[in-house]
Amino acid sequence: MIDPLLTASRLASAGLEAQSLRMRVVSENLANAQSTGDAPGADPYARKTVTFKAELDRAVGAASVRVRDIDTDRTPFRVEHDPSNPAADQNGNVKLPNVNALIEMADMREANRSYEANLQVIKQARAMVASVIDLLRT
Repeated sequence: MIDPLLTASRLASAGLEAQSLRMRVVSENLANAQSTGDAPGADPYARKTVTFKAELDRAVGAASVRVRDIDTDRTPFRVEHDPSNPAADQNGNVKLPNVNALIEMADMREANRSYEANLQVIKQARAMVASVIDLLRT
């Protein structure tokens, strides 16, 4: 027999791990939002994205979440005219990362809320286990 409280905890734990990685990737994107290339005309930092997949956790017999891939966003880089920048090409244009701070902040907020929800599931499961133990003592 599969324990539903253990199942809830394991699934929430997988969610914590996935959202933690997502927050790390979003933080990296935000930290590199202004990173230009090393040489004139070189490509700057490319935004990273996280893709999830549903996966069967055979130990508990339920679908769980896993990170499928961390990929680079293929949207075009922004281009600004700044001849004084060391990364400027022969026309004075500089390629800037394809990172939009507003999108990254929205992703961070969503990941944070999902992380908190999974953490709350674990706390509730532990409280329920403690209640069961207390009931068995009486």
